[in-house]
Amino acid sequence: MTDQTPNGGEERHHRPLPEDTMPKGGVNAPVPVAAEATPAVDPRLIVRQEGVKGYLGEFKRRLSSGELGSVPVVLALIVIWAVFGSLNSSFLSAQNLSNLSQQIVGTGMIAIGVVFVLLLGEIDLSVGSVSGLCAAIYAVLSVTHGVNQGVALLCALVGGAVVGLIQGFFFAKVGVPAFVVTLAGNLGWNGLMLQILGSQGTVNLPGTDVVSKLYSTFYGQQIAAYGAAFFGVALFLAASLFDAQRRRAAGIPSRPLADIVLRTVLLAIVAFLAAYTLNQYKGLPLALLIFLIFIVVLEYMLRRTAYGRKIFALGGNIEGARRAGISVPTIRITVFMICSTMAAVGGLFLAAQIQSASQTSGGGNLLMNAIAAAVIGGTSLFGGRGSTWSALLGALVIGSIQSGMNIEGLSNAIQFMITGAVLLAAVVIDSLARRTQKAAGRA
Repeated sequence: MTDQTPNGGEERHHRPLPEDTMPKGGVNAPVPVAAEATPAVDPRLIVRQEGVKGYLGEFKRRLSSGELGSVPVVLALIVIWAVFGSLNSSFLSAQNLSNLSQQIVGTGMIAIGVVFVLLLGEIDLSVGSVSGLCAAIYAVLSVTHGVNQGVALLCALVGGAVVGLIQGFFFAKVGVPAFVVTLAGNLGWNGLMLQILGSQGTVNLPGTDVVSKLYSTFYGQQIAAYGAAFFGVALFLAASLFDAQRRRAAGIPSRPLADIVLRTVLLAIVAFLAAYTLNQYKGLPLALLIFLIFIVVLEYMLRRTAYGRKIFALGGNIEGARRAGISVPTIRITVFMICSTMAAVGGLFLAAQIQSASQTSGGGNLLMNAIAAAVIGGTSLFGGRGSTWSALLGALVIGSIQSGMNIEGLSNAIQFMITGAVLLAAVVIDSLARRTQKAAGRA
C-alpha cells in the first residue's frame, strides 16, 4: 500500500519481516554475511602444492581446455617410428636415424622462418624460391666467378634478407596482402634464380667449399655427441634455475626444484639416447648441431626478449598491439626478413646436400614441406601460438614418413597423399583446439 506525501510523491511501506527471518537483536541489528567469499587461487599454486598429482590434474585440465601443446606431434612421431620400425628394422638403425637427422636440416631451417610468419597469422609462399635463389647466388659467385667463399656465403644471406625487406615493405607499408605479395615473389624470385644460373642451368659445388663442409662434417669422437648433450642439458638446467629464482624475486609463482630436476632428467634421457645413437654410426653431424643452435637462439629471442613478445602480441591481437604502442609495420617487415634469411640458410644446406644449385632448386614440394613442418609441429595457422621447436618436430615427422616409405619402396604419389593427410590432421587439431579454448574462455 502507498500513501501520498506532501510533495505529491508516494511513500512505500514495506511489510515487516517474519520472526524467523528477522535478524537477532531487532530490525536495526546488522545482517550477517552467509559465507565469506573465497579468494581465487592461482591454479599454478595449487599445482605446485599438490606435487605430481597436481601436475597430472593440471595436464588433464590443459588438454580438456584445448591447450594441446606438442602432445599430438610427439604421439604421431612415436606411432610413425613404431609402424615403420615394425615393417623394417633398418628404419630405426643408427645409420638411418643419423641420415634422417642430417637430411631434415635444410627443410627445418626454412620451417623456422615460416614459424615466425605464422606467429603473425600470415603466410609466406616464396620461401622455396628464395632458398633456390640464394643457393644460386652462392654457387655462381663462389664457383663460376671465383669469389671468396665467405663473401659468397654472406652475399647469399644478405640476398635473403633483402628479399624479405622488399616483401615486408609491400605487405606492411603498401598494404598488399601477404598471400599475394609472396605468391608474386614465388614466381619472381624463381625467375631471377634462372637468370642468375644462366644457360648452363646447373652449378656443381666442389664438395670442399665451406657450405658443403658445414653439411657433410661429422664429429666422430664420441665425446663430441655426449659433450653436446651434456652442454644442452646443463644449459637447460641453468636457465630453469635462473628463471625460477627471478620469478621468486618478483613474487610470482615459479617452478619448484623437484619439477626442474624432473624436466632436466627427462631431457637428459632424450639427449644422451640421441647422442648414443649418433655415435653408433658416424658421430655428431655438424649440420644437426647448427640446426639446434638456430632453434635455441631464436626460441630465446621469441620467449625472452621484448621483440619476441611484440611478435606474439601482433599475432594475438593486432589492434591491441597497435594501441599498446607497438610499431606494427616494423615488426612485420623484420619478421619477413627473418623468414627469408632462414630460407636462404635452408637453401644453402639443401644445395650442399645435392652438391649443386640448379633450375629445380627450391622447387618440387619444398614449399609445402616447410609450411607443413611448421604447422604439424604445433604452430597455429591463426597466429599467436607456436615455437621454433615446431620446426624440428614437424621436420622429423615429414622426414620420417619419407624415409620410411623410401625404405618400403613406396611411390612419391603415396608419400604426397600421406603427408597431405598428416598436414590436414594437424590443421584440424589446431582448429578444434582453438574452438575448445574459446569454449573454455582461454582464447
